[in-house]
Amino acid sequence: MRKAALHNLGCKVNSYETEAMQQLLENAGYEIVPFAQEADVYIINTCSVTNIADRKSRQMLHRAKNLNPKAVVVAAGCYVQAAGEELKKDEAVDLVIGNNKKTELVSILEDYFSGREEEPEDTIIDIRGTREYESLSIDKIADHTRAFIKVQDGCNQFCSYCIIPYTRGQVRSRRPEEVAEEITRLTESGYQEIVLTGIHLSSYGKDFKEEERITLLDLIVRIHKIEGLKRIRFGSLEPRIVTEEFVDVLSKLDKICPHFHLSLQSGCDNTLKRMNRHYTAKEYYDCCGILRKAFCNPAITTDVIVGFPGETREEFEVTRQYLEKVRFYEMHVFKYSKRNGTRAAEMPDQVPESEKTARSNELLKLEKEMSIEYRRSFVGSKAEVLMEETFELNGKTYMIGHTREYVKAVVPYKEGLKGKIVTGILGEMLNEEVIFLNIDGQN
Repeated sequence: MRKAALHNLGCKVNSYETEAMQQLLENAGYEIVPFAQEADVYIINTCSVTNIADRKSRQMLHRAKNLNPKAVVVAAGCYVQAAGEELKKDEAVDLVIGNNKKTELVSILEDYFSGREEEPEDTIIDIRGTREYESLSIDKIADHTRAFIKVQDGCNQFCSYCIIPYTRGQVRSRRPEEVAEEITRLTESGYQEIVLTGIHLSSYGKDFKEEERITLLDLIVRIHKIEGLKRIRFGSLEPRIVTEEFVDVLSKLDKICPHFHLSLQSGCDNTLKRMNRHYTAKEYYDCCGILRKAFCNPAITTDVIVGFPGETREEFEVTRQYLEKVRFYEMHVFKYSKRNGTRAAEMPDQVPESEKTARSNELLKLEKEMSIEYRRSFVGSKAEVLMEETFELNGKTYMIGHTREYVKAVVPYKEGLKGKIVTGILGEMLNEEVIFLNIDGQN
């Protein structure tokens, strides 16, 4: 029996695909071992969203070869699409498998082990020309209590800083019946919460033929009917999908978690234009207002890029004040990093690294203040918490999980709580991130 180890880099879509590849290997008779152990095959599902991600991908590929120089090292995913020819020349890499070819992992390995001296030429396709959704699926998720479900791939937005449309291709959606079947299987296996993910989730269904066209909202309504499923959460949403009609339907579905990640990137209209984002700061703010009107104290989280080319100190200050006005639960703050092959990399007025760091630090401080403020707003309220793992604090052992708003809460450790939803009143904050839950019942 051959041993295989997998390592994932990047987004939740990549995580899903890594889980799916692992199950393909398991079904083919491979023994899955931790990445740090010696294996016969190492699969690294790479990321290429930034130049730093490229570097990390190369590092992991070389680390795998160092773990066992005789092993077959497989580079898969987005970095392969961006730099496939370069990787083919890398002595640490034995096989390269691009996006939309991961389903063929086992057969590609079998061909390699059977003595084929040359790598198949079609393991990297022109991803920009395909309209086929790669049919990967999962039956379980290793040691997790919520299941991330990939329903969409590709992106047609072409933000000026982003390489993803070139490494993931055009929008491609998964058939709704396949999504429902997978979620049903996972629910029957005990998963109570699913998270819908995609490269550009809001574009789900736009690639279907006119007579078959359905929207993300249609898919959500269908999933909501699955028996045994308790919670539906979303990955990143495009602000423009948040309309009165969209949110009105969501607010009537009791399985929807009031936790919405709306990607912003900047609160300054001039910067948004250079980024090729297709909304204004006011339109985004109005979307937040629609959500807050329909849901009680929903969690709204976002991404912000600082130091984008041409961002003056005045433009940054517009963004900072805007963020203060919106009041996010959490913000993922990124310093702009040049990505070769994108329009932004060639833009004038690149911001010095020291200035990016200073701006990032300002926003991280603001993020911490707003996040604590949001968590504290739940003290004394009733909550349902999906228990996920053990947690040590001040010498005591707890079970920790998340509320429907994705706020961390803990209860005293008790055997058998993992994967269960418990209800109670949120009491004192044990630290800046965790609230104690006084249990009054258990589902």
